[in-house]
Amino acid sequence: MTTTKPSEELYGQEHVQSYRETDGERGYHWKKGTTILLLNTKGRKSGETRTTPLIHRTDGDDRWVIVASKGGYPEHPGWYENIRANPDDVSIQVKDEVIPVTAHDAEGEERDRLWDAMTEVWPDYDDYATKTDREIPVVVLERRS
Repeated sequence: MTTTKPSEELYGQEHVQSYRETDGERGYHWKKGTTILLLNTKGRKSGETRTTPLIHRTDGDDRWVIVASKGGYPEHPGWYENIRANPDDVSIQVKDEVIPVTAHDAEGEERDRLWDAMTEVWPDYDDYATKTDREIPVVVLERRS
């Protein structure tokens, strides 16, 4: 008999698989009331598609916000480096919809506003920021036409 893990216990590729198989029915809602999207990037070295489940928040219509925290490690996460290397090869899956997007780093007042919004949904981001010397990027994903 196979047991199904609750969404809050899903991580990594197991999270991706469950999310895709259920169109987000399992995996969209995650820990502490957060919501998850699947970020699809082109690997900067391999050229292969990479998928990462990430906490997100919407910022108006057709804009999603994610944070490149990597838990406060000194280097950026691989998905962020992939976006920087291949900004035109990015899409997201939100529940059952796959959406082509463009990505940019929020800066200045926009970054401050979005950082505050993201720490409302995941307060640990503030802790991660104290663990690293880098400024943790806040990334805005906008639907491509």
